[in-house]
Amino acid sequence: MNNAFLNLINMQIKEFFREPETLFWAVLFPVALAGILGLAFMQQDQTKRSVGVLAASPAASAALLKPWTAPVAKAQGSREAAFNFKLYPARALAIQAIQRGEITLFLEPAAKIGGPCYHFDTKNPEAQLTYLLLERERLRQSGYLNAECVQPLVAPGTRYIDFLIPGLIAMGILNSSIWGIGWALIERRMKKLLRRMVATPMKRYQFFLSFFITRLGLSLFEFLVLFTFAALVFHVKMQGSLAAFALVFLCGNLAFGGVALLMASRADNTQVGNGLLNAITIPMMIMSGIFFSYQNFPAWLIPVVKYLPLTVLADAFRKIFIEGAGLFDVAAPCVILVAIGAGCFALGQKIFKWY
Repeated sequence: MNNAFLNLINMQIKEFFREPETLFWAVLFPVALAGILGLAFMQQDQTKRSVGVLAASPAASAALLKPWTAPVAKAQGSREAAFNFKLYPARALAIQAIQRGEITLFLEPAAKIGGPCYHFDTKNPEAQLTYLLLERERLRQSGYLNAECVQPLVAPGTRYIDFLIPGLIAMGILNSSIWGIGWALIERRMKKLLRRMVATPMKRYQFFLSFFITRLGLSLFEFLVLFTFAALVFHVKMQGSLAAFALVFLCGNLAFGGVALLMASRADNTQVGNGLLNAITIPMMIMSGIFFSYQNFPAWLIPVVKYLPLTVLADAFRKIFIEGAGLFDVAAPCVILVAIGAGCFALGQKIFKWY
């Protein structure tokens, strides 16, 4: 019995490392994603923003831009915005620049209000931020804003990369289980390998357990690579209990291992399997707050999103990494994840098609 079980695990590990593409998507892709997004959102000394200026002449432009070109006291160590002003002699040219993505807004003199008039898409977050930064500088120049009132926040866990890494760890467990277990089972069924394996003295529970043990070990390897990279490059730290992390990590693998088994229990070709697995993974990766907070969704949808298994897992990891949570703090998410995994595993094993 032990030899059969160990042989199954050994077989799956060899299959994993024989596929270079699998190594890239499972190990290197999350690291590359963390690096690109971490660098993109890292706090720089200055952020250059292009702003259009609708003025008939350079003299008119200089008068309009006086609040942003005059020297003014700034808070020490604060992150300031730098503006790249572009002159447009006609309104049509400024609108065309927005359409092409060269600028996000433009301003022009407004004699009636004694200041600039801003033109931008109010639903565009980047344009809104540029507008607010421009107004901040104008108020500071006019003396209505004290430079010392704006101070950089340096509390642990407040950076975007601190939010991102726990989400990527959760996403890695999802992909490792759904594709490493679900897709592998569908592929074996399609190649008629399942009917051959079930005819051997192998116990069926050993077969399923070998998949779980293998994916658990590989998920741990993927986590170590990603976390080591994040710690060395971005100084990401785990604020909470290591025991709490280990428990959540195990429960997350249980949950998605059960989901993967259920999804693969009946599909017998790659077309159905690919569509089914993508239908599970893609909505959860978009809705579960991996790359941005799910609080941005409509209020009626948030209670549903909060109980998606990937959301539960990512939120539990963030409690540990950012909030310093311990074992008691993650008890509820672990119960939910184990319930999802056990329910899916029981149903999937019952309806599993070997032939």
